[in-house]
Amino acid sequence: MADYHPERNRLTIKLVYYGPALAGKTTNLVRLHDLLAPGLIGDMMTLDTEGDRTLFFDLLPVGFVAPSGLLVKFKIYTVPGQVVHDAVRKNVLSRADGVIFVADSQCAQSVNNGASFDNLLTNVAQLGMRPERLPLVVQFNKRDLPDILSEQEIARRWGGTPWPLQLASALEGRGVVETFSTLVGLVYAELDTQFALGATHGLERAAFVSAAGGRP
Repeated sequence: MADYHPERNRLTIKLVYYGPALAGKTTNLVRLHDLLAPGLIGDMMTLDTEGDRTLFFDLLPVGFVAPSGLLVKFKIYTVPGQVVHDAVRKNVLSRADGVIFVADSQCAQSVNNGASFDNLLTNVAQLGMRPERLPLVVQFNKRDLPDILSEQEIARRWGGTPWPLQLASALEGRGVVETFSTLVGLVYAELDTQFALGATHGLERAAFVSAAGGRP
């Protein structure tokens, strides 16, 4: 959940990129860091684990200020994809306000995608978070590669789920900001319910997404 300090009039939001190993979580985060306006981002930081990495950076390190004076800041993380690092994944996921699940579009990776998504839902439940209230976007990455699931097949398998689907090639930068913007919009809806961002702070959805560097 968002870290809200009323005495300091500050709201800090945590977003997490989750998914199987080598699906492109790191590439998404690095590309997003490259694509957002330089004035919005802090330095990329790395936490090394054996055979994997956890990356994070502060988005809006100075923050943007709502009309009410509320200071809004974002922190964005990836989790390590390897199964042996589940404790690290759970720790990074804790208190997340929104998640982008990065799936690998390659046909051979469907089982890994499913196992990783099940792991996400398991960890969400174990952390006491409510899966039905967690803003979540599913991104199918690596659309630039051969032998990938067709859009029709993705729609058939995932179209009945409540989560928005995005197609991307993080390596080429396609779909990265769009996926991020979709999540930020979902996060706004949840935080508006909790903190009345519009009514109390004069912060509407389009302004919230745009200020975060996304596309309303």
